[in-house]
Amino acid sequence: MNSAKRKARPYDLIVFGATGFTGRLVAQYLLQAYGAGGKYADEAPTWAMAGRSVAKLESVRDLIGAPKDLPLIAVDAQDAEALTAMAMRAKVIVTTVGPYQLHGEPLLRACVVAGTDYVDLCGEPNWMADMIGRHEAAAQASGARIVFSCGFDSIPFDLGVLHLQTQAHRIFGAPLRQVQGRVKVMKG
Repeated sequence: MNSAKRKARPYDLIVFGATGFTGRLVAQYLLQAYGAGGKYADEAPTWAMAGRSVAKLESVRDLIGAPKDLPLIAVDAQDAEALTAMAMRAKVIVTTVGPYQLHGEPLLRACVVAGTDYVDLCGEPNWMADMIGRHEAAAQASGARIVFSCGFDSIPFDLGVLHLQTQAHRIFGAPLRQVQGRVKVMKG
């Protein structure tokens, strides 16, 4: 993707799935951090909320106290043409629309085609491995960066590794070369 074309896109990011619980939290964070009076207001990205229903997007916009001029984009997770059109309008799309094995590939493919960065919070390793195999070469060619598991399911493991590495550096003077994790009990 030509970097000039990418810079000319109207949105730095789009939150896809903004009407769901997690998507609403992402939108709320963006508003609090980058909105008027926010800690990073002077670095505010241009952003929009996306989902299937404009009425639900308006409801979320009002619920989180976002300005009425916050752009809202109606698009269905299975409409490849609409997803590609949306991806062409953003530098990055943050998606909370899962389960990804059922709803994720059309958006990921649209981002790859458009050269748009893709970020999710997926915790479905088989799906992620499959998507890498299917889309890695095309993503590299278009310049799209694909970031799976950005938060949510990965956080306990990421924090665990950070703690282990900090302790290893303190005790042994060097980080561990390899760390393995295992879940013994899971609920939820």
